[in-house]
Amino acid sequence: MTKLSDLTLEQIFAERLTDTPCVYLNKKREVWVATEMCALYLESTVDSIVVRDDNLKPIGIVGGYDLLDNVRKNPTRDFQYKTNIEQIMFKDLLIVDKDTKLEDLIERWKVSRRAFAIIPNKFHGYSPISARKMLEVGIRYKTNMTVSSMPKKKIITFHPDDSLGKIVNSMFENKTRKLLLEYSNQFISDRLILETISNTLKFQPNIENLFDIPVNQIKLKEATVIKEDLTLDKLCSLMYKMDHPYVYYKDIVVSPWDVCLSLINENATEIDERYQIKRKCPHCGKNID
Repeated sequence: MTKLSDLTLEQIFAERLTDTPCVYLNKKREVWVATEMCALYLESTVDSIVVRDDNLKPIGIVGGYDLLDNVRKNPTRDFQYKTNIEQIMFKDLLIVDKDTKLEDLIERWKVSRRAFAIIPNKFHGYSPISARKMLEVGIRYKTNMTVSSMPKKKIITFHPDDSLGKIVNSMFENKTRKLLLEYSNQFISDRLILETISNTLKFQPNIENLFDIPVNQIKLKEATVIKEDLTLDKLCSLMYKMDHPYVYYKDIVVSPWDVCLSLINENATEIDERYQIKRKCPHCGKNID
């Protein structure tokens, strides 16, 4: 049996490792542009916007964490329109290669609190690797691990009368991208908040302080409630089809990040051999493994 966390990205993903291009913005673009783009791309395989300099060199990323952290410090229109993304981007851009091990990647994500990296591709550019992409691994991963055996975490809720500022601060205090509306399976996320901020900038010029946006103006999404204690591969297959992957089982909520943590669990010891790369000897052509 193979410990999944010891495998390299190339062994796990093969040709699928670089099949998606990054989404880029020049460092001089305004914050409102990144807000609008993240409203489209967060929770997708892309998940964050890669910032490039004038020579097209990647120099950082902007994601939901960076945008909301700065909005809570300065929730004004002026900030959105007069600030360049170079001023707010996360500069410690993680660039990996095909030989990076899965465990090393996720451990570095834990430190940065951003589940995002880029890898050079054959088109002389870069491809993204995000928590959502790890759902592809979970789909092919054969184990007895189920939802109930995944790492537990406290479910953080919000009240319908809470201010937007209170909700965003709660996200940062509890290190989560999603909050459940109390006594329901509806949730709010960084992506939904940024989508609302983007629409407010365009269509509600009377609102200057973006934290004045009524929470009931935000269209919440529903976490998918499951009644069966699904195995990891079935859970990931279900989540992979969702625009907002979030699953609710009894007193457990699962996001793509929870799947990442499960993939490097010490009990994660098997992977479907059909998806492993067979390394060949460069001289005789026979499989090495």
